[in-house]
Amino acid sequence: MSAEPARAYFGIGEVIAQLRVEFPDVSVSKIRFLEAEGLVQPARSPSGYRKFAPTDVDRLRYILTAQRDRYLPLRVIKDQLDADQPAGPVSRRELLDATGIDEAKLAELEDFGLVMRSGRQYPPQALEAVRAVIALGQYGVQARNLRVLRASVERETALVEQVVAPILRQRSPGARGRASVTAQEIASLVLAAHAALIEMMLADAGFSAAGPGGPVP
Repeated sequence: MSAEPARAYFGIGEVIAQLRVEFPDVSVSKIRFLEAEGLVQPARSPSGYRKFAPTDVDRLRYILTAQRDRYLPLRVIKDQLDADQPAGPVSRRELLDATGIDEAKLAELEDFGLVMRSGRQYPPQALEAVRAVIALGQYGVQARNLRVLRASVERETALVEQVVAPILRQRSPGARGRASVTAQEIASLVLAAHAALIEMMLADAGFSAAGPGGPVP
C-alpha cells in the first residue's frame, strides 16, 4: 500500500491544529495579524480562502518560536526572514505552487505584462507581483484593469534609463556597475515619489487615512 502523498496546502484551521501543540495560544486572529504585518503570505483559493503551503507553516513556527523564546519584535523577525529568502529565479512550477494560481491565470498575467520571465525562469519579484494581483482581486480589481500599472512602470523605467544613459556611454571598466547602482537608487526615489503622490491624491479625493474626525480605527 503506497504512502499517503504530502499535502500541498492547508486551511487556517489545519495550520492552527499543527501549531497548537507547541503554541497553545495560537489563534486565527494571531495568524491573520501576522499576515497583515507581512510576515506570512498564504496563497488564496478562487473563493478567497487562505491556502498555507508547508513552507508557510514552517515560517509561522519560526516566527512564534522567535517571539516566545527570544522575545524578538516582529520587525526584527521579518527582517531576518526576508534576509534568508532566496534571491534567485524560480521555475514556472515553483511560481504556481507558491502562489496557488493555475496555468490559465499565470498566462493571463503574462499577457497583460504583469509578470515577466526570462526563458523558463521568473525573477523572485514575480512572486510578490502575483500575490499583489491576487490580493487586488479580492477587491474586484481584475488583471485587465492593471494594464495602467504596466504602462506607468514602462514610463518610469524609461526615465531611469534616460538618467543613467550618460554613465553607460563612459568607456571605463566599471561604468555598467555604476549605472546599475545609480539606476537602483533612482528607482527607489521614483517609487517613494510615486507612493507619496498616490497618498496626496487619495487625500485630495477625501480618502486620507485620517479624516476630519481623526485617525481611522
